[in-house]
Amino acid sequence: MSEAGAAAAQSESAGVEAETGLIPPWQLYSDRQRWTFLTILFLICTSNYIDRQLMSVLIEPIKNEFGASDTQMGLLSGLAFAVFYAVLGIPIARIADRGDRKLVVTVSLALWSAATAICGLAQNFWQMFAARVLVGVGEAGAIPPAQSLIADYFAPEKRTRALAIFMSSATVGYLVAFMGGAQIAARYGWRTAFLIMGIPGLLIALIAFLGLKEPRKLPGRQPHEASQESLTASLRILFRKPSYVLITTATVFYFLVAYGAFIWFPPYMQRVLGVDLAQLGAVFGAVSAVGTVAGTLLGGWISDKMAARGIRWMALTPAIALAICCPLSIAALAVDNFTAFLILFSLAGLPLSASVPAMFGLIHIVCGSRRRAMAVAINFFFANLIGLGFGPVITGYLSDMFTAQHGAVGLRYALMIALLALLPAALAYWRAARHLEQDMES
Repeated sequence: MSEAGAAAAQSESAGVEAETGLIPPWQLYSDRQRWTFLTILFLICTSNYIDRQLMSVLIEPIKNEFGASDTQMGLLSGLAFAVFYAVLGIPIARIADRGDRKLVVTVSLALWSAATAICGLAQNFWQMFAARVLVGVGEAGAIPPAQSLIADYFAPEKRTRALAIFMSSATVGYLVAFMGGAQIAARYGWRTAFLIMGIPGLLIALIAFLGLKEPRKLPGRQPHEASQESLTASLRILFRKPSYVLITTATVFYFLVAYGAFIWFPPYMQRVLGVDLAQLGAVFGAVSAVGTVAGTLLGGWISDKMAARGIRWMALTPAIALAICCPLSIAALAVDNFTAFLILFSLAGLPLSASVPAMFGLIHIVCGSRRRAMAVAINFFFANLIGLGFGPVITGYLSDMFTAQHGAVGLRYALMIALLALLPAALAYWRAARHLEQDMES
């Protein structure tokens, strides 16, 4: 860890003791307890991304049954989920910053799991739209409170790697959604896939309720550690920091690609490359997931190593990674051979995933301990509303437009245009690096 990072870690520990008169929360638990908590949160996040990514796998069969356009499927994949997910994220994070984060995460998990199962019962487009709204409502209470708990469970010098492990669950969820969802849908239909993928989350919710701990519930800690800062004050402090604004801007553009354009890759492979649903799940799911897990874990390690050269490298690392990812992703779309596509897409997935740990680690560097969940929620509000909400719709609209002129290959052109959003994301991280040191707050 860098000298700057070590100093920040010591400062945060000293700040907690000075403010509360108590030892820092990460010293309350043993290593075994911390890793147990992280494992449970990993399972929760895995369920989160299974339910989110499953729609991407099943776009084609749902579209065919409902007779929907790509723009409508973009609404199902993005806006239906993202509006309430984004809007409710801030008030839920406010509750999490002041209260029982374990309870928030557990209730949210039970809701989105039940809603995912309900998706399998939808009989038309608008019933599916309503079910997806419920999934978004539930998932709004997942990531910010979970990251806030991790920040309390792990000391600052161990946080980036813990967050990298936590966020790698996104890829595990992606893999389960692709391999499991595709195989189930190919054999038993897309409705069964939703039912089977949604129900296990209810069991994980019970495990989370029994297994997680809320440090604030220990005697004497709640009045001091729960944030008493007003929402207006939190917003004012965060948006006065250029680095936080630039990090949030970068996240928006990242989401336009990662949760906007990329959800159209499965339909692209089916329409343009002629890959069937079973092969899509077994081959593409496995190959891309391995690369993404490796990229996420490698990204956490590289971020810590590069930070030894100065804290600004925490932002320069994702800037470089996303700049590399853009041409590799476009090159993958330029080939007509499935094997060549897999190789190039996997190579592109490494730097894309490597940017994720730093993306969230940067927020915790500049946000301050009083507003951790709020800082993540505000970042997610813009990223999800714009990136996740409108990304699939924009790509779907472009696909409809180009497909009308060029046939199925029109989706290729739509994706190539959408992937260019990685370049402003890289630029925003590059500019954020200039402000990190002055914006740091323990």
